[in-house]
Amino acid sequence: MTNQQLIERITINPAIMAGKPVIRGTRLTVEYILNLLAHGATPEEILGEYEGLSQEDIQACLLFATKALAEIPYMPLQKEAA
Repeated sequence: MTNQQLIERITINPAIMAGKPVIRGTRLTVEYILNLLAHGATPEEILGEYEGLSQEDIQACLLFATKALAEIPYMPLQKEAA
């Protein structure tokens, strides 16, 4: 699956989840899926919990986040001690 095909799995609609990016055809936000992964859920666990979700949907969330971060020139996490 190409990057474009993956990105097309993510939609943004102001009427759905207050305009947050969601997996097409669901109310699952990219943020929610990334948070599950960040807290240790495996893709297999997520897929088992949400019927109709696919591995490509999870990949699309990761790619969307990667592209979103690429648009930020610099994001300091904390100030360094002087």
